[in-house]
Amino acid sequence: VQLVESGGGLVQAGGSLRLSCEASGFSDADYALGWFRQAPGKEREGLSCIIIGAGTTTYADSVKGRFTISSDKAKNTVYLQMNNLRPEDTARYYCAAETLSPQITCHTVAQGSRGFGMDSWGKGTLVTVSS
Repeated sequence: VQLVESGGGLVQAGGSLRLSCEASGFSDADYALGWFRQAPGKEREGLSCIIIGAGTTTYADSVKGRFTISSDKAKNTVYLQMNNLRPEDTARYYCAAETLSPQITCHTVAQGSRGFGMDSWGKGTLVTVSS
């Protein structure tokens, strides 16, 4: 199982970025893939999650209305579209997957969980938002 994030970079406040998470090696058609971030000196926090088979999505309050998660099953890729970015969105962004309990997982991600129950993690992509 491998997850590879891309799409991070430097953007001005109010701008947009689209992060990608390419997944490989999954045998289950139905699993949860979540996006997390960790800013310097802060704990990792859950942002958004999608159940790949069902397409169900969840969002933390901190990003609801600004971020959109989606998936392209043909490309085995999950996206996080981030709009109206703020300096406080500056962080390393990670995607992670969980296969046993996708519904519970996506619920907890939306509560801002730190993702301790996730099975696999990518290495992250850095997002910097300048003011």
